[in-house]
Amino acid sequence: MGSKFVHKVALFAMSCLLVVGCSAGAGKETTKERQSLRVMFWDENYFFQQYGDLFAMKYPNIDIEVVNQQSMYNEEVTDYDKAFNDFVEKEQPDVVLLDTSKLETFISDGKLLELDPLIARDKYNTDTIYPGLIDLLKEQGNGKLFGMSPSFSGSVLLYNADLFNKYGVELPHDGMTWQEIIDTARRFPTDGDEKTRIYGYGIQGTLNLGTIASYIASTEGLTAINPDTMKVTINTDSWKRAYQLALDAVKSDTVYNPKDGGFGGGSMEDYYQSQLFLMGRIALTTGGLGMLQNLKEASDRIKDYKPFELGMVAGPIDPAEPDVTRDVYLNEVFAIQSNSPNSEAAWEFLKFINGEEYAKIKSRSMNSGMMSRMGFTKEYNGHNLDVFYKLKPKPNNSYKGMEKIPNEFYNQYQPIVDRELALVQDNKKALSDALATIQEEGQVILDKAVKDAEANKGKTPESTTNGEPSSGVTVVE
Repeated sequence: MGSKFVHKVALFAMSCLLVVGCSAGAGKETTKERQSLRVMFWDENYFFQQYGDLFAMKYPNIDIEVVNQQSMYNEEVTDYDKAFNDFVEKEQPDVVLLDTSKLETFISDGKLLELDPLIARDKYNTDTIYPGLIDLLKEQGNGKLFGMSPSFSGSVLLYNADLFNKYGVELPHDGMTWQEIIDTARRFPTDGDEKTRIYGYGIQGTLNLGTIASYIASTEGLTAINPDTMKVTINTDSWKRAYQLALDAVKSDTVYNPKDGGFGGGSMEDYYQSQLFLMGRIALTTGGLGMLQNLKEASDRIKDYKPFELGMVAGPIDPAEPDVTRDVYLNEVFAIQSNSPNSEAAWEFLKFINGEEYAKIKSRSMNSGMMSRMGFTKEYNGHNLDVFYKLKPKPNNSYKGMEKIPNEFYNQYQPIVDRELALVQDNKKALSDALATIQEEGQVILDKAVKDAEANKGKTPESTTNGEPSSGVTVVE
């Protein structure tokens, strides 16, 4: 009985917040005729927990039906883009849930309703939305807005201030480049055994020569393959600098790269123990809100846990564009289909989940990511979160258009990359020669993969394990 009472009190409190927040103009909404709204989402229960229940409190006259995407996967699927498009065409949701690549496609196909006239008509305030986020979305629509995202994921630099002070290393600052990060990491000692020593830099996973170079390339917007020209473009000065910096980091022995591949299973305490930054053994790392949550959980669950002073700064950045970041990812972009018969109800939904009332309530739980509306997600476990809003988000086009590359290409390309990087790391081949080989051999297999794909166009694709095609691309988040 006690838990039911608490639940009712919580719902009542949220209702009060909504009523107070909209007292100036919400009264007319209850007098409107009953409407229905079909919203596309990947899980019905989670949708109502995250969005639907709160929306229903303010708009009791709008009935939401969730168009569950799980039905897309009932049969064996080999072409996910086609399955997605067929699903939308069949179900005709008023509100569609898209990622940024599908957003661009739907815009170019004329399937989405432009939001700018609605924003102007209703004088909808977008000034307190994370600066640059609207611009990020408008880039997909040639300067026009067709979708909105109530939350985002971001990455910053986190550091162990106790280790910096102990070894007399200057504390990190906003806007550090990868060169500065690696140089800073190299100022920490490398002595000691694997179970006790510290590291200058590390993440929650493998960090070898290839992955470090991928992180640098992602920050600086480098692409190894141009999907428009179908050319391998890894033998460039920019890529050489990225790989040379990664090579310097690996050879300095100050970057943590677990020899056993990292956590291989076990209890949650085993997991936390395997994450060296959480355990105070890595000075500098990159991460987001999840890292802060892991720190709190580790301190709560591990007996005799030794906390440390945590610091956060904005970065890493591309030295060519010091005020922007490519490490911002939109969690869920909602848009309205241009042929929707319920466009007004759909617009009310978008306004609400991207508005201040919603952000005020959801910022308390912190399970939605960083709120796009600023001024509500102030801190987490005593740590100020303003750092996540300091840099202007910019599209990360490192993987844009990669769906054009035949999957078969990657199966042959990656072994070439691994072979050549191993030769470089073992001092058996110069970096410039290795990149030239990767580009030359990679172009041969890319040309063949494209030719084979053209020849097989229209034929039934071979099924793969579990009906899921292998992309061959490692996406750095």
